Parts: sequence; C-alpha cells; structure tokens
Amino acid sequence: MTSMSSQRQTVAATIPVTSDRADTGYSITDNLRRLLSHIQYENLAAGLCGGVISTMVLHPLDLVKIRFAVSDGVQIRPQYEGVVHCMRSIWQVEGLRGLYQGVTPNIWGAGASWGLYFLFYNAIKAYTQEGRQAELSAAEHLVSAAEAGVLTLCLTNPVWVTKTRLVLQYSTDPDRKQYKGMLDALVKIYQHEGLPGLYRGFLPGLVGTSHAALQFMTYEGLKRDYNKYKNMPSEALLTPWEYIAMAAISKFFAVATTYPYQVVRARLQDQHNTYNGLNDCICRTWSNEGAAGFYKGMVPNLVRVIPACCITFLVYENVSRLLLGQYK
Repeated sequence: MTSMSSQRQTVAATIPVTSDRADTGYSITDNLRRLLSHIQYENLAAGLCGGVISTMVLHPLDLVKIRFAVSDGVQIRPQYEGVVHCMRSIWQVEGLRGLYQGVTPNIWGAGASWGLYFLFYNAIKAYTQEGRQAELSAAEHLVSAAEAGVLTLCLTNPVWVTKTRLVLQYSTDPDRKQYKGMLDALVKIYQHEGLPGLYRGFLPGLVGTSHAALQFMTYEGLKRDYNKYKNMPSEALLTPWEYIAMAAISKFFAVATTYPYQVVRARLQDQHNTYNGLNDCICRTWSNEGAAGFYKGMVPNLVRVIPACCITFLVYENVSRLLLGQYK
C-alpha cells in the first residue's frame, strides 16, 4: 500500500500544478496527465465492493421496480397489484431464482458503475482542487459528479441493457426464453440490433447523470455542513449512522427529482415494445398514462435504492479509508 502511494506521489511530482483548472498554459495532453495523476484505484475497489454487496441484497426489489416501470397498460404481460403481490407471484411461479433473474449483469453493472464512478469522481474532484485551499463549491461538486457519470455511462450502458432484457423475461419455459444469460444476451443483442441495440436508453441515461450529480452534490454538502457544525475537518470520519442518514437524504432528493428518466430508459430498453426514439416514448407514455406513467415503480424503487445507497456509501467510505490508510 505504501509503495502505491509513493508511486502516485512520484508521478504527481513530475506534473505541473496550477490553481486554475482552465489554464491555457497547459495542453490537453498535460491536463489529461494531471487528471490521471489523481487516479486512486482504492476508490475503484471500494466502490465496487459497495455496489456488489448492495445489489446482492436488494436485487429482487430492482426486478420489481423495472417490471412496474414498463407496465404501460397496453402490452400483454403479467399484472401486479403492488410490490408484495409482485414478489409473491414471481416466487410462486419461479421461486427464488425468478426473484434473482438478471442478477448477474446487475452485479457487474452496479459493481462497475459504482467503482468507476467513485474512481472518476474523486480524480476529477482532486484535479479541480489542485493548488486551492478553499473547498469546492456545490456547483463544482455537481459538475465533477456529472462528468464522472457521463464517463461511467459510456462504459456500462451495454450491461444495463442486458440486465433490463433479462429481468423482463416472463416465461417460465426455458425453451421460450429469448436469452439464456448475460453473455448470451450481449451477443444476441449485438447480432440482431448492432451497437445501437447495446446503447438503447443512452440519451435518457445521459439525462440520468443529473441524478447522481444531484445526489453527490447533496451528500458532499451534508458532510461538509455537518462537520462544520461539529468543528471537525471536512473529510473527518463519521459514524455509520451518520453516513447512512446523509446517504438516505441525498438519495431521496435525487430520486424525487429525476425518476421519470428511469421509466423512459427502461421502456426504450424493453424488448416487448418498440418506440421510434426518445420523443415517441415520452409522447406515448404521456398520452396513454398521463403524468403518473412517468412515476410507475417509484415506490419499489425508493424501497430498494435508499437502503442500497446507504449500504454502498457506508461500505465505500470505510473500505476506501482502510485501503488508503486513513483510519486512525
């Protein structure tokens, strides 16, 4: 661990530092080198651990949320009266395996997304902070989180398409199921729909980067203000319950603000329906279901994402500090 830190310091020492992120004295290559000098793979490992653990615990609720989100009242598919009825129905027909349908790409996607997100976010944040004593503003946290979200989405969108397709296989007859697993789904989607098929829902996904940006901005602001209130350093280690409370508040705010994009994204990725693009999906949802259509599945989503976020952030904060040697 010590050698990794020393290597980073050596690399960083060879790269010029400026207090102005947009300094025209540096080329794009120089700025990229400066950004890369802030990469800490401990953040990748910690984020991956948090994402995988929370996904393994709460995947059934994610499956329920997606099935409600695509229930447009037009397509012939199973109908559910609520979260409990949906989970009971799946359990009765398909057992535990049915509740964990699509868990493999979800674990890959959540682990990779959280790992990459924390990796990029912390690197961009440190790059923005270079040469400055003052803490980053809320707007700078927002921009850093949004940039990290775009980079992460570009790398992980195919995994999310695969997960959506797998959790929307309703038949219990293996011979009638379109996909046999994650790899089979990736190959078939690429064979039949090409690269655009793997990037279905990418545009609403880009909109969705605002979700994580708002969440991280709120989370960082809560930590900063709380530590100021307690006269502690801004990056001081908090108790597990304090991390959980801040993660829950920030997640609820982000979900309430941006949930409709998740419905649109899931519908665009649904193999049982076809839309002529983003505008067609939005117009048809509004026409058939009104404003309520954009909030379908929000309750099971909140039941899932708030505990998932709390678990992810709690694991991340503690694992990253352990790997970075910041525990005292």
